[in-house]
Amino acid sequence: MNTRPAIDESTGPVSLTVAFNQDSSCFAVGLDTGFCVFNSDPCEMKVSRDFNAGIGATEMLGKANYIALVGGGKNPKFPINKLIIWDDAKQVTAVTLEFRSQVLQTRLSRSQILVALLNSVTLYAFSSPPKKLSSFETADNPSGLCCLGSKIIAFPGRTPGQVQIVEIATGNVSIIPAHGSPLKAMTLSPNGEILATASETGTLIRLFSTANCARIAEFRRGVDPAHIFSLAISPSNTLLAVTSDKATLHLFDLPQSSIPHHHKPALATTSSRSSSPYSASDTSTPDGSSSSNKQKWGILGKLPLMPRLFSDTYSFASAPIAIDDDPYSTLNGTAKPSVPIPGIPGGKARKGVLGWLDDGTIVVVGAGRDGRWEKFVVGKGEGGGRWVGRQGWKRYLGG
Repeated sequence: MNTRPAIDESTGPVSLTVAFNQDSSCFAVGLDTGFCVFNSDPCEMKVSRDFNAGIGATEMLGKANYIALVGGGKNPKFPINKLIIWDDAKQVTAVTLEFRSQVLQTRLSRSQILVALLNSVTLYAFSSPPKKLSSFETADNPSGLCCLGSKIIAFPGRTPGQVQIVEIATGNVSIIPAHGSPLKAMTLSPNGEILATASETGTLIRLFSTANCARIAEFRRGVDPAHIFSLAISPSNTLLAVTSDKATLHLFDLPQSSIPHHHKPALATTSSRSSSPYSASDTSTPDGSSSSNKQKWGILGKLPLMPRLFSDTYSFASAPIAIDDDPYSTLNGTAKPSVPIPGIPGGKARKGVLGWLDDGTIVVVGAGRDGRWEKFVVGKGEGGGRWVGRQGWKRYLGG
């Protein structure tokens, strides 16, 4: 009979959620004990606040002292139906917004606050007190998907798979029939001209022009269904990064017609793949020299009447990412079925969250008991093919 006491592995804070600021120079982490803020590169803690209670959603306003917080975890600091704008300089609550249901996501700018609930999004002027500007109904939106640009906002439509784009100045609404199944991820390009979307199926990523709602590209992540974790477009609006529960980072080229000619991403170069400073397990090179990689299947992609997956555009490079565990998925070191985390959109800690530092550098951060920060670089080999490789990683909470 084993009479040894069970080992308590619950010591130390657990990250429940992570989110980058607008330029990805910092990221905020919601903990089961409070929150903290890190520099993106190098990965160093800047701020740590111990509430002895959980934070389930965070959103930074650049590098300003304001940060949006929503309670979460087993012991939430704030009610999950309240949005708190925290003034970290004074360490007090600056603004409180209360709703009838759980706050799933918040987006901040210096002039607006966008709040997503399960079946609606509401836009406020960032003032004291905040002034309600508009509100829109949505289909079920358990992930709290919403985007706040300088001129537009984007969020799910009333019908699953649709996207609504609203001009902030005029209130004009446009509807995009993006997918045939509910949306799982969406993001705006830094210039606000391109919207990228993925559905719950997770095989296709589609790009739309926000000016006329026309589809400008479609990319295939893979053949098997997957949960898309994150989408992010590079600072010069030339590359799209995608992560999923397949534990893979994919990179795609955006259509050249949508890119200003003076923007060209700077890539790391190597004389050959063997001279790359990254291990083979951390890097991947495209199968062909074409940046759009339309020749993934070779001659099969040119044969008539073949299934469309043979002619689709695939990523030009990919690399593995760390997914790690979910909080509350282990008990005394023993795995158990994943238990939904109270107050967290989707009930799971965020994984594979993407942030572009520049056109050749990407940071991927995940929440969880073993939350990790990973840095990837995009490089170019002597044959003209491009690769993406992991340059470093860190458990940002220590350990």
